[in-house]
Amino acid sequence: MPGDDASSLTPPPSSIPPTPLARAEQFFWLTARVLEQRRFAFHFLGGEADAVDTALGSYLNADGGYGHALDPDLRGPLSHPLHTAHALRILDGLGRCAGQRIERLCRHLTRVSTADGALPVVLPAPRGYPGAPYHPVYDDPPGELLTTGPVVGVLHRNRIWHAWLFRATDFCWERVGNLRRPGPYEVQSAVAFLDGAPDRARAVAAADRLGRLVREQRLVVLDPRRRREYPQYPGCAPGEQLFAHDVARRPESLARGWFTDEEIGRSLDFLAAGQQQDGGWPVRRLAWAPGSSLERRPIATLEALLTLRAYGRPLTGDPPADATRPGPALPR
Repeated sequence: MPGDDASSLTPPPSSIPPTPLARAEQFFWLTARVLEQRRFAFHFLGGEADAVDTALGSYLNADGGYGHALDPDLRGPLSHPLHTAHALRILDGLGRCAGQRIERLCRHLTRVSTADGALPVVLPAPRGYPGAPYHPVYDDPPGELLTTGPVVGVLHRNRIWHAWLFRATDFCWERVGNLRRPGPYEVQSAVAFLDGAPDRARAVAAADRLGRLVREQRLVVLDPRRRREYPQYPGCAPGEQLFAHDVARRPESLARGWFTDEEIGRSLDFLAAGQQQDGGWPVRRLAWAPGSSLERRPIATLEALLTLRAYGRPLTGDPPADATRPGPALPR
């Protein structure tokens, strides 16, 4: 009969373009691990925190630490501080960074800390598992701000008090205060610490000094249209640069005061425009293994969506929220 062919049963394509959030949702169902799917559902679809908690629990080891490539840069089952930092960010986002699990985690951190009370990035292992070349394994690994800063910052922000925190906090203050030519990830880790540090006056002063350093050394791209004019940090992949939204992930971050409204606006425009055809955001770092790169893209996509939402950028086609808050004065 006329009109009974398959084409007549197919609804016409919608003339309304899919929203950034709808495109991202499709990307997560097609690409992401269960953990990132659950996190996306929690943050943007009204999903349950318990589902995220259950997915995160599959990465927990008997020693109280996290492993199993929770951070995609370190493969294998072993617990490493880099995984712990990632787990705490997830729990912080759920509002569940408290209780006996954090007590057990702090006991684990005490056992794996270096002599100065800090955390290395990678612990020495009895057998080698694959890992990113920019995270070398040492027999006697040094304490690093890269892992200690974010862990201490999250714990303080959630008002956790444990004996481990005393020396680890002192380590972070010393490292942040002595930064002279920091790398991009040291800057991010310093901000993560300062945003949670309980001594707010000291944190503000340290952030002011660090912000001046970042601008003087051009460590952050202030105009993405001219990003090729900014210096490439040694050891980083082409295009692996810091932008304003990478350090000031939320308007209330101390790093927000490092940038003018125009600078943060350009950075957010660049971030929003970075969504790719499949709905995900790219990873701007060295691609060293197919599995690691594939697993990191949903993490980068989730971070992009959370940052855009924090600044009131529209994701669903609705009018933007009134969240374009001016930052504090630039570092003097």
